[in-house]
Amino acid sequence: MDHAPAAEEHIANATLGQGAGYAVVLGLGGAFAIGMIATTFILRRYNRELQTSEMFNTAGRTVKSGLVAAAVVSSWTWAATLLQSTGVCYRYGVSGPFWYASGATVQIILFATLAIELKRRAPNAHTYLEVIKARYGTVAHLVFMVFGVITNILVSLMLIVGGSATLNALTGMHTIAAIYLLPLGVIAYTMVGGLKATILTDWAHTFILLLIIIIFALTAYASHDVLGSPSAVYDLLIEAATRHPVDGNKEGSYLTMQSREGAIFFVINIVGNFGTVFLDNGYYNKAIAASPVHALPGYIIGGICWFAIPWLTATTMGLAGLALENNPRFPTYPDRMLDSDVSAGLVLPYAAVALLGKGGAMATLLIVFMAVTSAFSSQLIAVSTICTYDLYRAYFKPEASGKRLIYMSHCVVVGYGLFISTFSVGLWYAGISMGYLYVMMGVIISSAVLPATLALLWSGQNKWAAAGAPVLGLATSLTAWLVTSKKQCGELTVQCTGSNIPMLAGNVAALLSPIVFILILTLIFGVDKYDWKSMLEIRRGDDDDFAQEAGVNPEEVNGGHEDTQAEFEVEQAKLVKAGKISRWTTVILALAFLVLWPMPMYGSGYIFSKPFFTGWVTIGIIWIFGSFIGVGLFPVYESRATLARTCKYIWKELTGKSHIKTIHAEEAAVVGTPGDQTPPEKAGLKEEVRSS
Repeated sequence: MDHAPAAEEHIANATLGQGAGYAVVLGLGGAFAIGMIATTFILRRYNRELQTSEMFNTAGRTVKSGLVAAAVVSSWTWAATLLQSTGVCYRYGVSGPFWYASGATVQIILFATLAIELKRRAPNAHTYLEVIKARYGTVAHLVFMVFGVITNILVSLMLIVGGSATLNALTGMHTIAAIYLLPLGVIAYTMVGGLKATILTDWAHTFILLLIIIIFALTAYASHDVLGSPSAVYDLLIEAATRHPVDGNKEGSYLTMQSREGAIFFVINIVGNFGTVFLDNGYYNKAIAASPVHALPGYIIGGICWFAIPWLTATTMGLAGLALENNPRFPTYPDRMLDSDVSAGLVLPYAAVALLGKGGAMATLLIVFMAVTSAFSSQLIAVSTICTYDLYRAYFKPEASGKRLIYMSHCVVVGYGLFISTFSVGLWYAGISMGYLYVMMGVIISSAVLPATLALLWSGQNKWAAAGAPVLGLATSLTAWLVTSKKQCGELTVQCTGSNIPMLAGNVAALLSPIVFILILTLIFGVDKYDWKSMLEIRRGDDDDFAQEAGVNPEEVNGGHEDTQAEFEVEQAKLVKAGKISRWTTVILALAFLVLWPMPMYGSGYIFSKPFFTGWVTIGIIWIFGSFIGVGLFPVYESRATLARTCKYIWKELTGKSHIKTIHAEEAAVVGTPGDQTPPEKAGLKEEVRSS
């Protein structure tokens, strides 16, 4: 596809100059990189955190629920979260944001159960693929490794392709330059700080992102001169439906949940997002990094807080785009947006320009940059842990030292970043947009969701079912997708294969066909009787070399205090209890988001009245403030003691009141010896066991 005309048009219409694009990508990206590198130095100097292979890849397994929630929200807030959700709102009206948000929230909430089971079954794992290998052996391990890496590649491509398209549209920055420069800062701080730096950056990015979304919402619904209230937006949406009614919506209205195409997107969205959560090692990384008692609340808080981001962003900016497209302020006025531009994710930036001018363009640039870079850092760590532990240590050098493991992680981070940028350039030349990748990913990966889930939840799944069902399911989904495309359009083109009906067929076949294949392979090869013991034998990295350099006991670096049997049993009992709570909680929340809330409105074909629409928007604004408290302020409150202590140490050293050795002695008295990553709550648990 020839991109030259489109690129020239974007440059001509750019609200910000190319300098702004380079300033954000290089300047802000560099500032975050320097900030996270400095944070890693401070943690090492004042909190005595050794950057071992375990710390690099698991963050010491001590992260609290607030930061876990912020990391989950950040990892799940892709460029597509903001851009694609706004696009479906522009196409289908108020139903689009809800279908997007609910269809992608339930996976995070349901994943909480899997996170608890991973902590319980395999407390020393670095990736979910290690669990597959421990249970099923090499063949299944290699199958799931392929699906896992493909998942990370598809997500990474969506991030970079969507982010670079937005940069080009807003600043005129050349798309290829944006593709190669976006990952630079992320690679730098991920290499230095590992998973801990990624999680801390996730919080910072989420904090800024939520503030900008709040500004957008309050501008559109409270202070704008053309919009300025839900009532004004409502009236303009009525006018928009008169000019171009929505095919498949009740009475062509933008103000109804009864949308045929919206409902089809809902199913595609649910299916595809199961794959990108349950097969993305990045989410297992967060579960592994969490302290055992914080995994469940972290994922539940994260899922509930995340819902408001796509729901309110799209309800604000998608509807603002519809309301303002007939206004000279809108970039495409007097024409409607091209479908290709909607698929490329340009509704959000165009609506922001119409709403706030250059300020809106800069705000959009910032939130897309935050979404792309924070989610991409999660992908870097996910792929580096897979390549380091599931490929290098598993098959090439089982006795690799901690230093060697970190060296491999660094190589993978750099190599993967370069690979994704180069692949994205190819997709750009081929005319494959972020929207196409988003709806296609379920077809490719979702056949592995059920077998991966059963690996942790059902002792009866045999190795042939685990290894065979994903492959057979993939063949089924590809066949369903391409045959439906051929039958519907008569030819296989990007436009046809990316349309809703073929994607629906492929996605549903991918998620559901493994049920049949697992049953057949279980009947043929029998029900397994797995005892879960081999998962407990997964070992941590050998960081003796780091211990020798630091002059501490190697046992302290390689996991700290060794649990007694009594301590292990107490922790297991807590995780079993958390598992029961998570099952009930996740089922109730999933039913609320998927059935109890939307389906009565869909079935009745209710068209929103003005008071109802006002209430709908008000709930969204209240919810986003709750999200800001939950993942913006709560992590700071939760870590207040550590923050205060670290700031005190920095002040003492800067003012000459204390030497670093004295500070280390104070810190040792508070948190234990170097390398002891025992969380405070577990330390209290151990004391409780000892006293009993």
